Amino acid sequence: MTITSDQIQRLAGTGGNVLTTDGSKIGGIGQLYVDDTSGEPSWVTVKTGLFGTSSSFVPLSGADINGDDVVVGYDKDTVTGAPRIEDDGNLSPEEEDQLYSYYGLGGTGSVDSNDVTTGQTDYAGSDRDSVVGDRSADGTVGHDTSGPTTDDAMTLSEERVNVGTQTREAGRARLRKYVVTENVTQTVPVQREEVRLEREPITDANIGAAESGPAISEEEHEVVLHEERPVVEKEAVPVERVRLGTETVTDEATVSEEVRKEQVDTNVEGDRGVR
Repeated sequence: MTITSDQIQRLAGTGGNVLTTDGSKIGGIGQLYVDDTSGEPSWVTVKTGLFGTSSSFVPLSGADINGDDVVVGYDKDTVTGAPRIEDDGNLSPEEEDQLYSYYGLGGTGSVDSNDVTTGQTDYAGSDRDSVVGDRSADGTVGHDTSGPTTDDAMTLSEERVNVGTQTREAGRARLRKYVVTENVTQTVPVQREEVRLEREPITDANIGAAESGPAISEEEHEVVLHEERPVVEKEAVPVERVRLGTETVTDEATVSEEVRKEQVDTNVEGDRGVR
């Protein structure tokens, strides 16, 4: 199956790998090269060695795409044993002949690198005419090594925390009345009648009443005695009205959240410094 330019564009920046036909990993995808004349994908560099510090060229002829990975028809030893050629964005006819000869392929030509994946060097300031990229106002040439070429500047972004408030139900308060019983003690004055024996002498004023009856006889007098007793009556009377109300109080709440931001680091090859 032939890999198309559209597939190459999609692979750029995915961080995929170069695999053998049995699924073994050879290394990470480095730069992807297209033919100057046909514009068809021709070569891919494979990042091998410790931390991907070495690169090897492998032809895309007969290769296939599997997700974000490129599957080639060569084993790892064959790829890592390929001629060491600098992946500087251009293959000269002589370099391409070395690779064709090593892999047993025919044909010569000039091949340029198209878009490159993450981890490759940005050749800003290079004098190589074949590097694909943008030229800034001061004449600096560069290209995006992590995906499709954009311009000569990199945008840095960061996350910011926007804190607001929202109202939610925190609980409920209920007002309920119920009946309790208690003892009430009060003291009230009560009156009662007692018997008192009263004696009076016979005088001219009462002599007539005293002699009105038989001289000697038996008689009985009765007096009704009265007393007061406490009488208790109960009645329900309203004493007050109660209701539930709300009031707003203000507290302070501390919010802690992790945010991400992008920073830039400059890596310059050679003896040139950064100002």
